[in-house]
Amino acid sequence: MTSAVPTLDGVTPSDLDAFRSDVVAFLETSKADGSACPSFGAILPPDLHEIARSWQAKVAAAGFAGIHWPTEFGGRGLPRTYIAVWMEECARFGVSPYLNLQGLVLAGEAILRSGTDEQRRRYLPATLTGEILWCQLFSEPNAGSDLASLQTTAIPDGDRFVVNGQKVWTSNGQFAEHAILMARTNPDEPGHRGISFFLVDMHSPGIDVRPLRQMTGDAEFCEVFLDDVVIPADGLLGPLHGGWRVAMEVLQDERGSSGSAGLIGLERRLAQLRELSSDDPVHTDALMQLLSRGLALKAMMLRSDGGPASAAAGKLMRSELEFDAQLLEVQLRGAEALLAGPRLRPFLYAPGMKLGGGTSEIQRNIIAERILGLPR
Repeated sequence: MTSAVPTLDGVTPSDLDAFRSDVVAFLETSKADGSACPSFGAILPPDLHEIARSWQAKVAAAGFAGIHWPTEFGGRGLPRTYIAVWMEECARFGVSPYLNLQGLVLAGEAILRSGTDEQRRRYLPATLTGEILWCQLFSEPNAGSDLASLQTTAIPDGDRFVVNGQKVWTSNGQFAEHAILMARTNPDEPGHRGISFFLVDMHSPGIDVRPLRQMTGDAEFCEVFLDDVVIPADGLLGPLHGGWRVAMEVLQDERGSSGSAGLIGLERRLAQLRELSSDDPVHTDALMQLLSRGLALKAMMLRSDGGPASAAAGKLMRSELEFDAQLLEVQLRGAEALLAGPRLRPFLYAPGMKLGGGTSEIQRNIIAERILGLPR
């Protein structure tokens, strides 16, 4: 018999069991009829754009989008405990839990936390249904990991802001209707001071989106040029010159959003690595080291507090593990692994994992300063 003892947020195990049964039934039906979008990680591939849009609409109609968002904005108003169930089962079924991370996790959560009621009403329901696809205008050619040095300006001009600058590594920028933008509203203030956070219509005059071809052959990322782009005053999210705090909460969501679903993905990846073998003792030793690192990461994830330091450590360990695993797999499989086919793309994609969401070097700095207490 299932215990009725509630969790800290008042949810009992039997509540979660019932919810899980509904989720499993929905995912089984969706997999069977071919409507489920395959899992793709943090970046939506261009070739899955249409099916991901349709999938988001279906997920929303079934009540599995914005599970913890207030009902007045299209959600179900349930405790966050339920989100873990949804993410876990999507990971087990190998389907995407949402249209894209930039919209449902980054933009959506930022608007929930820092937006006005009007901003919430305008953007949140349409985000849940997939009507709005979001992209992220943060990184610049000279301000990637060092985001505080960004140079794009948004100069106040009456009841509007005029934006000029360049952004890069913008995922899905060629498809997005709206973007979250960081820009300097007070050029006289150095570093993170004087930066504000905006919601931008990507169809605004003066926005030029140019897809960037990767060595995988895809164009998941874009560079975006902003030339006298006008943002109305109601496009400001959070306080004027206070966008750094809004952005840091967004980046923490990005680095720590996978939770238990990330644990399931890690376990699946370790199972794949266990199937590899080699008669070469050097390769065998390298494989054992990878598996040991993977088990250490799993143990850390199980006891993680979800804070920024834990998220940084998890992101660092996962991306470095996958990069080294791809290199070893190519060595074990030989020249065949470098021929065009399904095994080549993950190998070519792996170096980018050490850059996206904050480089490995930045994650090490966070660990050094916030966990080890070392000086900046």
